[in-house]
Amino acid sequence: MAGVAGKSGAKKKPNEQKLLSGSRNANPDAVVFDLVVNIDPPWWMQEEGRELAREMWERLCPHLCSQKILAATDLHNLEIFCSAYQTFRDADALALKDGIVVTGATGGPIKNPALTAKNEAIRQIDSIGSSLGLSPAARGRLMGSTGGNKKGNAFEEF
Repeated sequence: MAGVAGKSGAKKKPNEQKLLSGSRNANPDAVVFDLVVNIDPPWWMQEEGRELAREMWERLCPHLCSQKILAATDLHNLEIFCSAYQTFRDADALALKDGIVVTGATGGPIKNPALTAKNEAIRQIDSIGSSLGLSPAARGRLMGSTGGNKKGNAFEEF
């Protein structure tokens, strides 16, 4: 939020990301949570109508675990991401079925509320997906720079 003390500017990089990127600002003694090796989807994803959330969990969880990204404290993020994906797909199907414009309570045309739900889900997917490293840019931030264009410190050998 612009103009709010402590809230403006770029988000701070988590210590784990600093360690992965080789940053000098990383704290090697920081608290580290246990990584998840594999975990089944939560109970609510087994319910009818939640098949897409469960499929997304089953698709992402093994990849996040194999890349050592998913800690026990991150499971809620994966859960939110999968739930938002389910909402996105459900809202998209409703908007496709009913159209972009629907009849409002007063009888006039209004924007289909499913489009608002779809846009909110997209924002959640983008936000949570970024924290899980689910976009190319987010993966780059998680893994740090691996390019050969290192500037380095000219005085490091001294």
